[in-house]
Amino acid sequence: MSASTVAIETTPIMDTVIDAVRDVVRRGLPPAPTAELAGQALRPVLTDPGLLTAAQREGDPDRYRQHILHAESDGSFSVLALVWLPGQGTPIHDHVSWCVTGVHRGQESERRYELVSDGLTSRLVAREDVVNATGEIAWFAPPGDIHSVRNAGPDKAISIHVYGADIAKLGTSVRRLYTA
Repeated sequence: MSASTVAIETTPIMDTVIDAVRDVVRRGLPPAPTAELAGQALRPVLTDPGLLTAAQREGDPDRYRQHILHAESDGSFSVLALVWLPGQGTPIHDHVSWCVTGVHRGQESERRYELVSDGLTSRLVAREDVVNATGEIAWFAPPGDIHSVRNAGPDKAISIHVYGADIAKLGTSVRRLYTA
């Protein structure tokens, strides 16, 4: 591991993802194409059973669990595994940076929203419901990244998230919470 990284246990497969994302981020592209290219780097190994350690596949009975897998020391990106037990989910939120999510195991239900303004007030409008299955990726860049995610399936779900920020330092990728 180079001096430019925060040392966290990773698998050799995850190391290849981290190296590929590092190469993408170093291009200095705008957020949307960076997220799209980072997703392309993640997709080929997303379903590999050796992607995560056993400990990184562990959930929490009270809420979805976040495992930080990598945080680049310059703050340019982080890689996390999120473990969702059945019924667990997020509130409606947006993010501090571009993001890629890829489903490693199970499926995630996502509701995407748009913030609509009449000039005086704003309200959230649900625009799309998406089920992301094992092997599928989604990417986005603010603005326009308001959504909620939940495990609506009967089994544990695990997703890999790549953010254009240092989540180890920030503690979360969430910028703002919303109410519908």
